[in-house]
Amino acid sequence: MENVLVIGGNRYFGRQLVTRLRDSGVRVSVLNRGSTPPPPGVTRLVADRTDEAALTSALAGQDFDTVIDQVCYTPQQAELAVRAFAGRTGRYLMTSTIEVYDTGEPRPADRPLAESAVDPAEWPIRLELPWTEAEFVESSYGEGKRQAEAVFTCGAPFPFVTVRLGHVLGTADFTGRLAHYTERIEAGLPVLVHSENLPSSYTHEDEAAAFLAWAAGERFTGPVNLASDGELTATDLCDLLAAGRPYRTAAPEPGQQASPFSFDRYYGMDNSRARRLGHPLSHTRDWLPGLIAATRGQELPA
Repeated sequence: MENVLVIGGNRYFGRQLVTRLRDSGVRVSVLNRGSTPPPPGVTRLVADRTDEAALTSALAGQDFDTVIDQVCYTPQQAELAVRAFAGRTGRYLMTSTIEVYDTGEPRPADRPLAESAVDPAEWPIRLELPWTEAEFVESSYGEGKRQAEAVFTCGAPFPFVTVRLGHVLGTADFTGRLAHYTERIEAGLPVLVHSENLPSSYTHEDEAAAFLAWAAGERFTGPVNLASDGELTATDLCDLLAAGRPYRTAAPEPGQQASPFSFDRYYGMDNSRARRLGHPLSHTRDWLPGLIAATRGQELPA
């Protein structure tokens, strides 16, 4: 693998992915709308990925060993990418999400979700939905990712991999999800947690970037779950963030939204395929205390 294109790659673990690839000796290009310059030593391609003419123009004369798509959210975006990259890449990785498993269908309360729980080859593609409306795309995040996976799986003329990430945590997280807990605990406000309080799977931003960079040079295809060992409930997070201080929880009342990472259905992922493929996996208890300290600007005690 000598030549990789990352679509997106401006922020969070995407930027780390780009620098990891560059530092490994790979020739890296980044394609996005150009709002942020890429790291030094990385080629910049500017286009809106939803504008087929602009994307085709930016890719003129280009071909890649691997494309890593960090920002594919809809089946329409996937269909455009299938056309644009036909004959231009030997391999295509799409960054997907644990939320593809949130289909509304009943699922076992204690059986980790294997990749087979959502088969993109069988998932219906509905291009008539309002995928150009930002509000709809945001509210349909998991469905958009499922249908995007389905488009690539059923129609791509190149080998396709979808990496389904557990909830990604890191110091570069721009969502404020951990900060929500810290702020409520420090203010003495109750953290709103579902009464069922069921666990979910997580991964660290470093682990996400490392896995994607590694997978870019491998040959496996199809869905693969990436998550650290060690599922966590919302109160597990509270315990770690409170660090021995008292805190309160309460069930959300009608009309209230539960805290981030509070789930009323089991959300654990089976990460055994990633392990069998040969990539090492971490444990949440190994990295989460350090992450919490880092987000507070603290150092861990010796």
